[in-house]
Amino acid sequence: RRFTSSNSRPREDSWLKSLFVRKVDPRKDAHSNLLAKKETSSLYKLQFHNVKPECLEAYNKICQEVLPKIHEDKHYPCTLVGTWNTWYGEQDQAVHLWRYEGGYPALTEVMSKLRENQAFVEFRKARSNMLLSRKNQLLLEFSFWNEPVPRSGPNIYELRSYQLRPGTMIEWGNYWARAIRFRQDGNEAVGGFFSQIGQLYMVHHLWAYKDLQTREDIRNAAWHKHGWEELVYYTGNIFIDLKLVMLGAPGWLSQLS
Repeated sequence: RRFTSSNSRPREDSWLKSLFVRKVDPRKDAHSNLLAKKETSSLYKLQFHNVKPECLEAYNKICQEVLPKIHEDKHYPCTLVGTWNTWYGEQDQAVHLWRYEGGYPALTEVMSKLRENQAFVEFRKARSNMLLSRKNQLLLEFSFWNEPVPRSGPNIYELRSYQLRPGTMIEWGNYWARAIRFRQDGNEAVGGFFSQIGQLYMVHHLWAYKDLQTREDIRNAAWHKHGWEELVYYTGNIFIDLKLVMLGAPGWLSQLS
């Protein structure tokens, strides 16, 4: 009798658990192909540099001297979309967003050329003495977001970085393909990206506002639009962590460009 009971219980437990297993639709393509823009093959790199507090002014100065030259040089298939210091959030941090027209081959070409660029080599040496740490991610654009374009300023920029639960990127994209329509009236949506290399299952939303009060007014107005609260509720169950920083431009790139 004991032998029969010990063998039947695992089968019963297994049957009960099967009732609560979430059914997943089979995918025949990577989520990067399903979510990214098809008309472009641009790749983005997001850099975070934690600068020694006493070196931030010098760091901004050498970045303003060197980075615009790469941005403007037609031999480098890349664009400096934006460069900022963190105003609210983690302090003494610089954030740079690069776009590589042509995807991974463009990134490889730029990195190869920069290794031969003596001015950039010297810049990296000087910069390394000013940093506490640094990290970067390679990103693709969500197909339903705006293309990052120049806009009049000055502005403050809000970077919201979401750590998603593994396996929920498609779900996030489905919800935000609808949610973004609630946030277009004030032209505040700059860009939406998801990680490919670096920390995975990361989503970054970049917004622009005239000032903090404008940000508050626009965000409050969204709650008066029918359907917004439902999308916020469902996406809130998908991400594990959220980091929010407010960014301001330190120098030459006072506008998104």
